[in-house]
Amino acid sequence: MIKQLLIGIVCSAAVLTFGILIGHFGINKSSNSAPSWVKDVTKDVDESFIEKFLSEVDNIQIQENLRELTKVPHMATTAGDEQTVQFMLKRWQDPETGLDQAWREEYMVYLSFPDPKNPNKVTVVSPSETVLYAAREKEKSYTPDQDDPEVVQPYAAYSPAGHPKGKLVYANQGKPSDYHLLNTTVDLRGTIAITRYGGAGRADKAINGAPYGVIAVLVYTDPLDINDGVMSDLNETYPHSWYLPPSGVERGSFNTHYGDLLTPYLAAKDETYRIPVEDITGVPPIPIQPIGFEDAYKLICELDGEAAPALWQGSFNCTYNFGGPGFKLTSAFNNSDVKLDIFNREELKNSSNVMGVIRGSVEPDRYVIYGNHRDSWVHGAIDPSSGTSVMLELTRVLGKMVKQGKWRPRRSIIFGSWGAEEFGLIGSAEYTEQYFTKLSERTVAYINVDIAVFANATLRASGMPSLQNVIFKASKQVDAPGLDSTSVYDNWIQYANRTSPTHGLIPKVGYLSGAGSDYAAFVHYLGITSMDISYTYDRSKTNARIYPAYHTAYDTFDYASKFIDPGFVSHQAIARTAGNVLIRLADSLVLPLNCSDYAETLEDYLNTAVTLYEQQLQNRHISMEPIKRAVASFRNAATHLDQVIRSSDLANETPLKVRRINDQLMLLDRAFLDPLAFPDKYAFRHVIWASSSAGKPTFPGLADAYAKAESLVESSAWGKVHYHLSVLSQAIEGAAHTLEDVI
Repeated sequence: MIKQLLIGIVCSAAVLTFGILIGHFGINKSSNSAPSWVKDVTKDVDESFIEKFLSEVDNIQIQENLRELTKVPHMATTAGDEQTVQFMLKRWQDPETGLDQAWREEYMVYLSFPDPKNPNKVTVVSPSETVLYAAREKEKSYTPDQDDPEVVQPYAAYSPAGHPKGKLVYANQGKPSDYHLLNTTVDLRGTIAITRYGGAGRADKAINGAPYGVIAVLVYTDPLDINDGVMSDLNETYPHSWYLPPSGVERGSFNTHYGDLLTPYLAAKDETYRIPVEDITGVPPIPIQPIGFEDAYKLICELDGEAAPALWQGSFNCTYNFGGPGFKLTSAFNNSDVKLDIFNREELKNSSNVMGVIRGSVEPDRYVIYGNHRDSWVHGAIDPSSGTSVMLELTRVLGKMVKQGKWRPRRSIIFGSWGAEEFGLIGSAEYTEQYFTKLSERTVAYINVDIAVFANATLRASGMPSLQNVIFKASKQVDAPGLDSTSVYDNWIQYANRTSPTHGLIPKVGYLSGAGSDYAAFVHYLGITSMDISYTYDRSKTNARIYPAYHTAYDTFDYASKFIDPGFVSHQAIARTAGNVLIRLADSLVLPLNCSDYAETLEDYLNTAVTLYEQQLQNRHISMEPIKRAVASFRNAATHLDQVIRSSDLANETPLKVRRINDQLMLLDRAFLDPLAFPDKYAFRHVIWASSSAGKPTFPGLADAYAKAESLVESSAWGKVHYHLSVLSQAIEGAAHTLEDVI
């Protein structure tokens, strides 16, 4: 029995020893071989991949994209628009170069069109209704593009129909100050005003005039503002140069809000509640119609009355008078009226976004969104197809690498080809309304490339200050088109620069403070870090407010390839720069967003506000100390977070720490949202970047409230200034708290 006991003890000891050895070596082996996901979660941007990407971007591919996209006019919801939808889907679903998935998102939206059977007319009529002069209904043809039957006649989308008739007056740019001055000289009741593009929004030219009794508005592009004074199509304008021909007319959406007008704050699906049409705001209350400058010349140079101020004068070889109202006694139009016959109609139409995605390998629930609208007014070679042709080249290069198994981004990349942008940023706005919660919680950044190339001189970029550094880094890696051994960055800094207290002389990055393109809903409604990028012209060589063929029948492949970017090398530079930024946002372990650059902008805004407003506010017992403290708190928090990032070996720390820091960076702009700050500005919630009419480089709500208070007698208006100071102070302080260590 004792023998059996000893044998049992020895066997047990052997088994125990064997188990310990197995455990020891097993543990030792596992400690030296981390799970496969550990390597994945530390994935960082691969510089060699970026170099490969840059080398693959092909200017000829971009050229051919543009040629295909501009074969037919593709105004929103037309047959041409559907043709581009199918083209985008075909490219993004290609088995060799497509994306992981592509689909269409459809919305039922409220659009405005002219009646093709009853063209809008502008005439000068005698007291007996004899037509003495008729403006062109169609732009002059120089190439077969202008003869396409789908070219929509020039019109003002959302102008009401009507047949107003009255004496003509000249109202400069149709700003409130213009009408106010004009009304001191001329009785505006029952008149029709002719205005220039610029200075005020399209719809505002009619909205501002209506309270004075103006019954209709004409709008044109003065050669001084677009053509550097050039006017003749015999040898000066297109097809001889990039300048606008005399009959060219800028079409556009004449509304002040963005998104579908019948479904505010709701995605415009078939069954969505729609407000009554009569409750729509932000559209012209009176008829308005655009015309070419050859017709404007005929009308303005015949006007009677006092000479308009020097700043109101344009390029015509006559004095711009206010109007009698009406025409000179010596004019063939004497005692005649101007008449508008507007037959616009509104319709509910089905509009499509085309969406595509490359799924992320590590953080698929974090999105970098890249977008541009697809619809145009006519052929739209520059606006928007230059941007779409660039986006298609990015997706071709990246899609091919995904299909070949050579690359997959850390985060998901969503591509959006937005519909009906020209009618008021509708496709992108409806997308943000439909996916409000998901996008708010998961979107890292939005990159907008609408007009990729205005001209071929230099880069232009606008965006949140936190993106400045990654834009700089990307632009330093791209060769400037047509310049040997010069980067896009080095070329850019020669055209637009500023001195930063931190960085010294750097290129100037603008701000996204308005609603000029599809970044609007992402910035102002969702508070998503966003940027817009393009190549543009040398502003020291032209006064053109935009490229001259903008929104006309001359914005064609012929125009783009001859006068905007021959060889498409500026398109290529934009594709490389924007694509570089996209890859860095999608692949970097730590998001390349810099909070200290944001702090610098807030300090600049504060310094301007103190200089402009503090003395007057002190006189009214309103203190600026809270906002000073808030900006200082933000600077301290940003400096601290920068130090945490620099001092941490995040590739070897817990993934949760990286995720926490990235969430702080990603969600920073959400902290500046206040849904109650701007009740009179539809879908503007970002207290730093909201639009402003004050024209001051400082906080928009404060600037507007101060300007209004100064113009009013009532002392109660200063309470609104105090209110906006409090909104700003608490928003900035709140943003600072999001950058601090988690409690």
